[in-house]
Amino acid sequence: MKRKKTIKRELKRKDFRVSIFGSARLKRNSSEYKQVYTLAKALGKEGIDIVTGGGPGLMEAANRGHKAGRKNGDTHSIGLAIKLEKEQKANKSLDIVKTFETFSKRLDNFMLLSNAVVISPGGVGTLLEFFYTWQLVQTKKICDIPIIFLGDQWPGLVKWLEKGPLKRKYIDGHDMKLLFLAKDCKEAERMIKKAYEGYKRGDKKLCLNYSKYKLK
Repeated sequence: MKRKKTIKRELKRKDFRVSIFGSARLKRNSSEYKQVYTLAKALGKEGIDIVTGGGPGLMEAANRGHKAGRKNGDTHSIGLAIKLEKEQKANKSLDIVKTFETFSKRLDNFMLLSNAVVISPGGVGTLLEFFYTWQLVQTKKICDIPIIFLGDQWPGLVKWLEKGPLKRKYIDGHDMKLLFLAKDCKEAERMIKKAYEGYKRGDKKLCLNYSKYKLK
């Protein structure tokens, strides 16, 4: 692992990065693991950096897949780890690792680094990462980055949002347009590549979060 590299140095590169959130509990033989691995491998081939929580499960799937797919050392796999009572070891497929004491600080750094977000299957932590990202996009604290749900866990949540908060006007239609459902990794890849092309063209909607989201 290239542990000497820092997040601050990475930000200066102005690369396009995709954060992939998901459960630490899923094993290598699960269909969810294989799907995330395949998506990350494709992103590595495209020269797109990825960011994960750096731990096991779907985080490992993303980092392993990315490492298998990339063609050179200019494309990075970044892990934002967290100190826990039952410590999670950083997986072995990371280039850069930064460990945080608090979830809030860790989430802030995810936001600084993300040009797109993939929400793969997961529990409380994954839900927190989704809602935190969505709130910041909704309130214009960060740029209009794509929030892409991957896997069959999420259509039910989107339906609940439509029938609950949206119907009661706690959120509006524009908020829902920030969310995308990908039926498989191929569809998620197409969505990300479309955003990547816009980023390279200088689309103002896909601005650099680190110049917009100021940490105190």
